[in-house]
Amino acid sequence: MINFRLLKQLWLFVAVAEEQHFGRAARRLGMSQPPLTEQIQVLEQALKVQLFERSRQGTRLTPIGAAILPAVQKFVGQMAQLERSVEEAVRGSAGVLTIGAVSSAMMDVVPPIIAALGKSTPGLTVSVREIDSVEAVPALLAGDIDLAFARLEGPPDARIARLPLAESALVVALPQHHPMAGKRNIGLKSLGAETFVMFERRYSPQYFDHLMATCRAQGFEPRVLHEVRSIAAQLAFVGCGQGVALVPASMRKMAPASVVLRPLREKLMVTTATAAWHSGRVHPMLQAALAAINAGHAPA
Repeated sequence: MINFRLLKQLWLFVAVAEEQHFGRAARRLGMSQPPLTEQIQVLEQALKVQLFERSRQGTRLTPIGAAILPAVQKFVGQMAQLERSVEEAVRGSAGVLTIGAVSSAMMDVVPPIIAALGKSTPGLTVSVREIDSVEAVPALLAGDIDLAFARLEGPPDARIARLPLAESALVVALPQHHPMAGKRNIGLKSLGAETFVMFERRYSPQYFDHLMATCRAQGFEPRVLHEVRSIAAQLAFVGCGQGVALVPASMRKMAPASVVLRPLREKLMVTTATAAWHSGRVHPMLQAALAAINAGHAPA
């Protein structure tokens, strides 16, 4: 049996935690403060823990409250999505498709697919969330997302169907006034003395290892000055003079004016996006998305 009182209390807990103030949280929730305070106290008594430290300066999470907040936020978000799905089903809407995508895919792969879905399935609600490549398969298996666009990591999983979508040549990102910025193309070996801004390994291990192995094949070990979470961050660090970077040419539109991109003499290709989904889960809107992909709405 669903404990709706507990669900409401968890929702109130998130509001207070995010506002760090009972009064602001009450205004955000459209309720008075005493009932809010009472409900939080009931929740604390039920859990047998103290969630907040209260003072004249405001409200702070206790260590226990801070530890459980991410899980509660995720749960509350899932409940909100369920509520939207039920409302749309009652209205006869097409449904909800949750897409998880790495930031680079959100720049060029995902938008035309969403546009095509908007035309083919007008009642469809598409929810897009940013993920890291390593999160794609676990999120699909957990049912947190219906469709992923990422550089898939690890060995193939029989439960996950894959469709490579986009491939791009690697180029060198250089600070605008770098001595090699005026060259038409650059040999990878000539970067041996440079410091690098690399995509952090934990977010995409295979991509990181591929770039490192490519440099080693040219006879040098990259000196990594910074590891960052996204290609956009790589370009930003390069623009600040913090090193050079190897990035997909398809990300050219993300480069600020302080960065120049130059082709490599060697033709080095990387897969920038793969569509993936749980093959054992039936979702009619997923089929509509795959139809949009197969119709050529994703860039090659």
